[in-house]
Amino acid sequence: MSVNPNPAASLRPLKIMIVDDSAVVRGLISRWLEQERDMVLAGLAIDGLKAIEKVREIQPDVLILDIEMPNMGGLEALPKLLAAKPGLKVLMASTLTTRGANVTIRALELGAADYIPKPDSTRIGGADGFRTELLTKIRALCGRTRQWPVPPAPDARAPETKAPEARPAPSAPTAHGPLPTHTPSHSVAPKPIHTPVAPTLRPRGIGPKRIDCLVVGASTGGPPALRAFLLGLGNDWKLPILIVQHMPATFTTILAEHLDKALPMKVQEAKDGMLIESRNVYIAPGDWHMTIKNDPICKQLKLDQGPQVNWCRPAVDPLFKSAADVYGNHALAVVLTGMGHDGRDGAQALVNVNASVMVQDEATSVVWGMPGAVAEAGLAEIIKPIEGLSAACRAFARGERP
Repeated sequence: MSVNPNPAASLRPLKIMIVDDSAVVRGLISRWLEQERDMVLAGLAIDGLKAIEKVREIQPDVLILDIEMPNMGGLEALPKLLAAKPGLKVLMASTLTTRGANVTIRALELGAADYIPKPDSTRIGGADGFRTELLTKIRALCGRTRQWPVPPAPDARAPETKAPEARPAPSAPTAHGPLPTHTPSHSVAPKPIHTPVAPTLRPRGIGPKRIDCLVVGASTGGPPALRAFLLGLGNDWKLPILIVQHMPATFTTILAEHLDKALPMKVQEAKDGMLIESRNVYIAPGDWHMTIKNDPICKQLKLDQGPQVNWCRPAVDPLFKSAADVYGNHALAVVLTGMGHDGRDGAQALVNVNASVMVQDEATSVVWGMPGAVAEAGLAEIIKPIEGLSAACRAFARGERP
């Protein structure tokens, strides 16, 4: 049986559709997509009503959806768009406002895969960061880690011996991890396709142990996953829960408010010096790392704006490492869906003190980046869908081995 030496070559381009009433934004994103070898602009629409008809017709892979539009806004159109094309990945284009955050969190609960902060009118001319994050998220949502490699130009003559050309400097990273490599047409050779390492379950510890704290990390697809996971813990859950969800400021505030209304536990955005108490859920605020301070009287939350970790702030690794330092093997960690590998190093610190680490499985993750990185490193004791993780946490809290 022959093996294709370049798996990427057999992949079809991703079909992308833009739904936005702004001609400037449509034109900007359209030009970006035209420059990508592994993407094609499949369609445009100026409102949700027209978008539903076009989605049925062209069946795109990813839809970039604006929130505020005439005739039918993004939130109203979202369920109809998902019904028109099962499996459609919808990326909400959101403003960094309280209203934008509220609508975005609601859209994620209704089935949107992720969101991207939309540049305002004063930033359209310098939208490199928006472009980079947009293309990275499109690829991640479709299981593509980076742009296709560019094959060498065909030449019937014998190749000349040349000194290798210098590789271009790497691009700046995104908030969720390294950027996809852009291989220009003059590159000497394509980079190899990354083959993930098959995950190996970490051997489970022997016998029950006391659990005093649950720490959770999430990114892309995290808000609805968090809601389902926390609801699955049940009404009698008592242990404190500390969460890092990759989100900007304002969005984490709204996320805490939404979860507080849905859960029996008290959910709040963390504040520096806040005491860690039972039946409380603490969410790291956007742009602040959250760690645990082992005060002699009572354990407290510590917030800081130190350097980004894994190109993120807040980041999961600082929280997990502090949980290992303060709680030792009485900490329990869960890594949910998300891009990048944030949480892997923190999981290693927890494993080093014999704490238990669990991750969401690939089938139910929007992006199996963060949980996959922990699993592939052999640090996960349990790999399960959301309901299985909740059940395992309940067993741990009862002093049992799930």
